[in-house]
Amino acid sequence: MQDDVVILEGARTPMAEWVGGKTGAGKRGGALASLSVVDLGTLATKEALRRAGVAQEEVDHLMLGNAVQTSSNPIYAARHVALDAGCSIDTPALTVNRLCGSGIQALISGAQLILLEEAKVVVAAGSENLSQAPFVVRGAREGLRLGGGNMEDMLLSALTDERCGCPMAITSDNLSNKYSITREEQDAYACRSHQAGARATEDGTLAHEIVPVEIKGRKGDITVVEKDDHFVADTSVEKLGTLRPPFGADSMVTAGNASGIVDGAAALVIVSRRYATATGCKPIGRLLSWGVVGVDPSIMGIGPAPAIRTALVRAGLVLDDIDLFEINEAFAGQYLAVEKELELDRDRTNINGGAIALGHPLGATGVRLVLTLLYELRRQKKRYGVAAACIGGGQGIAAVVQAE
Repeated sequence: MQDDVVILEGARTPMAEWVGGKTGAGKRGGALASLSVVDLGTLATKEALRRAGVAQEEVDHLMLGNAVQTSSNPIYAARHVALDAGCSIDTPALTVNRLCGSGIQALISGAQLILLEEAKVVVAAGSENLSQAPFVVRGAREGLRLGGGNMEDMLLSALTDERCGCPMAITSDNLSNKYSITREEQDAYACRSHQAGARATEDGTLAHEIVPVEIKGRKGDITVVEKDDHFVADTSVEKLGTLRPPFGADSMVTAGNASGIVDGAAALVIVSRRYATATGCKPIGRLLSWGVVGVDPSIMGIGPAPAIRTALVRAGLVLDDIDLFEINEAFAGQYLAVEKELELDRDRTNINGGAIALGHPLGATGVRLVLTLLYELRRQKKRYGVAAACIGGGQGIAAVVQAE
């Protein structure tokens, strides 16, 4: 009889505005900019293990979702997180990169190890520091002529699919045109996200997910970062409507109705049901199924729709069975296209704000979605949830969970 994969606990850092932006309160971003992908991932992993009541030496494998490799030692990231979090020297680790789906992929890859009986305890984490995205001078190793060498912004490059010639924002516009979604509808949805994120922060709903992060200043002073800071609490549809689209007059994507560029990390501890029973650990949820699909890269944002359909079939469920959805808000237009395609009930979706409000730390987003989903399902005493994300390059990913 195949064992279940259950989720014991999880934790995340705050999602902090990147160093090149301004927080929702109008202050300069970068609260977590000094912490590397490894630093952030380690903090989330340690706290997730502590909450789960699992000793570090019990971890059989660590999976780390990371999209943009920005640390000075990026190829070692997963292994360094495992070791820095206190896992045994013989605990293997793997960095997975399915772009914006990397976090959910880390969960899936960990679950597959458990189902294959190659592991009993896996940490599924995601970490991203976009503030540290480097500039690159290509060809420098071959030598440059006097005054030669152009700097390439690796963050900007990551947000453009060169194969289809589409910045990610334009793929959202393509969906908006296809599904007849107006700028006004996008701003209205974005306003809803910002307000929900602000409410969930102010009333403490999201605080249960977060491990506060201490940042030491140059003079030894300590700053504690304990809240997400991208959302604009006092925004309105009218204010959002005044923002100019950076991708041309025909575009409908603005800084106000797109996901925030943020730094952050999240981690989940997943185990076999047998392990949980034998050790007396109490899971917060069960992973029922998942789906990963490919779609047209020029409308990559529709990816969650077929991914959700695939995952639901595998779980033996239908859309009406699902109590809550967490669908990544890469862009308001992108989310609304998925909403229209699936005929989703908005009252059950992203109820505590999504990436437009809280930010989108690429490789960490999927783990954050699942963590938020399970905590909210338990808070409401509901049963089934779906977490999903679109993926640049033309993919979609989804996971179906059951709260316990």
